[in-house]
Amino acid sequence: MTEFIQACNDLAGVVRDAVADMIGTPEAGEYVKMGADGTPTKKIDQVAEDIIVDYFAHHPFCRRLISEELGCADMGGERGTIFLDPIDGTYNAVVGIPFYALSIAYAEEGIVQQGYVRNLATGETFHAIRGQGACLDGCPVHVSDTSLLEKSAMSAYSRRFEPTHLIRIGRKIRRWRSLGASALELCYVGCGRIDGFVDVRGTLRVTDVAAGMLICEEAGGTVSDLEGRTLVFPDEISIRRCLVATNGIVHNKVIEYLR
Repeated sequence: MTEFIQACNDLAGVVRDAVADMIGTPEAGEYVKMGADGTPTKKIDQVAEDIIVDYFAHHPFCRRLISEELGCADMGGERGTIFLDPIDGTYNAVVGIPFYALSIAYAEEGIVQQGYVRNLATGETFHAIRGQGACLDGCPVHVSDTSLLEKSAMSAYSRRFEPTHLIRIGRKIRRWRSLGASALELCYVGCGRIDGFVDVRGTLRVTDVAAGMLICEEAGGTVSDLEGRTLVFPDEISIRRCLVATNGIVHNKVIEYLR
């Protein structure tokens, strides 16, 4: 375990304790401000972000930090960028659904090198280091070996009232889920709990998926845009993308149906 992953572990415990009493309460969902990503910041997001930003300000792991609420901030380190989503799945946390996470990724020269995602409700922890595979609670994980869409389970999202893109694939897959936290859903593909994660809304930001994408890919999965091309996110939280992540085996078939 690297020093960065260990720091994330320590931070996750502090964040969990700080927000524990807010989970499932109106206080968690109180409006604080408009975040740098253009969406409202809830109190639970702000509490979690403040803890993490303060830590990295005093422990210079990176030159800059990019977060949904704060935007981009200078952290005083010599190199590297941290992408932070302090609470991925804010709605779930506010209403008490136990599927929300802390997501942190570390990148150098635009390439994510380490990713960390913890389900703050259950304590399950995923991490990956580029070239070294992915782990769940310290044990290696791998994507599923499902080869038929008719036997697959996928988490899928379309724009409200515009399900056209997903109708064809929705008729082929066996199970359709929408779990509400993209970082964790990418990790679920990585550990084989679901066979794919498809989001055609065009709302995903680099902070949402940087860590989860690395974990999925290091576990043997494939992540792309809707055309099957390499998915690239700029270091800018106002830019949003669609995403397809699968176990790799069914990837081309999913892309075909989305077209």
